[in-house]
Amino acid sequence: MDITGLLITDTVHSACSAAMLLAMSRSIRDEETIKRYLSSSTKFKFVVTEIGGKSSYSEFQEKTTRAVLGACLNSGLIDKTPTDVHALLHATEEAKRGIIVNTSTSTSLAIKVAVVRDGRWLAVGMYGESAIHPITNHERAGLGVMHI
Repeated sequence: MDITGLLITDTVHSACSAAMLLAMSRSIRDEETIKRYLSSSTKFKFVVTEIGGKSSYSEFQEKTTRAVLGACLNSGLIDKTPTDVHALLHATEEAKRGIIVNTSTSTSLAIKVAVVRDGRWLAVGMYGESAIHPITNHERAGLGVMHI
């Protein structure tokens, strides 16, 4: 096993750590490496999506909810049942709080979202950048977890 595989093996111990690691991957190669590792385990199911736009409450809220719910339903990560949808929406809301805390309404966001399911646990990891102007970019992260 190469060093990358060792790092992933030592880092990923739950749906939460898997979701954050996958959301924080910066290149396609790194994302694919993490996906291969997660796929090799029968323990994890996952999906990744991206969201961009302004941090205004309604725009970010609506875009994020639609993107995450659609990705999870389309990939089969969750079923279209009240229990599954409820758990996903709660975990997503929790993760969004970490992203939008202390942002102005005109901030631009570029966020990668990873949703990982480990049996009855569901984790939503969000990671990306925000800026009012290109020279003010900084990173943001959020994590939400819910039992199904």
